[in-house]
Amino acid sequence: MERTLEGQAALVTGSTSGIGLAIATFLHRAGARVMLNGFGKPEEIAAARAAVGDAPHSPADMSKPAEVGAMVANAEAQFGRLDILVNNAGIQFVSPVEEFPPEKWDAIIAINLSSNFHAIAAALPGMKQRGHGRIINVASAHGLVASPFKTAYVAAKHGVVGLTKSVALEVAEENITCNAICPGFVRTPLAEAQVKPLAEKHGISEEAALKDHLLAKQPSKRWIEVDEVARMALWLVGPDSGGVNGAALSIDGGWLAA
Repeated sequence: MERTLEGQAALVTGSTSGIGLAIATFLHRAGARVMLNGFGKPEEIAAARAAVGDAPHSPADMSKPAEVGAMVANAEAQFGRLDILVNNAGIQFVSPVEEFPPEKWDAIIAINLSSNFHAIAAALPGMKQRGHGRIINVASAHGLVASPFKTAYVAAKHGVVGLTKSVALEVAEENITCNAICPGFVRTPLAEAQVKPLAEKHGISEEAALKDHLLAKQPSKRWIEVDEVARMALWLVGPDSGGVNGAALSIDGGWLAA
């Protein structure tokens, strides 16, 4: 991998596993210094840090605005700069809307949407001062289309896409870009754990449960791999992507084409 990000510094939220860790790893391999963020067992966080060049880790809770702002300030203090911000932290809860617990709604909006705003607001002054910045918000196919029983998640991810566009317009003349990545179903441990219960529920094989139920809306009938998302992110923060701004880029196996 070319070291196109040599000398740059990045912060990736929700990066102790899954998509966030893959993005952080790719940024590190391309030469960036990276700060990780997220929860997990001490040994899991240690393994993630080791995979990203013994990267510093922030335990900031993305549901708490003050902690989000302090995390950004900490990254700038440690690195002397912050060129790249990837807002990836997110949670999910599934329920009929009339049964949706209000506290779950509040948590999803706070972590999946509001944390993006707070991190961007904290990072932008330094990016403007330095005349360069790249912001990526990891949204979802559900930022562009809806599914039932995911009210808060769909609302939050639609909000992320709107936030992305608005910020992009504000910084369009600043050599700063703000884009959203909208993945479909990505192979992560949490996603894969849904397959066996679906198979048992419907009395079918796990392969059938995956293709006919979990990936029913994904025409490719295969997982999106975390490295595929990471490669898209790496290009968006690289030297050849400055003309892409305010985009919501799908990586969903054809879901949005249907």
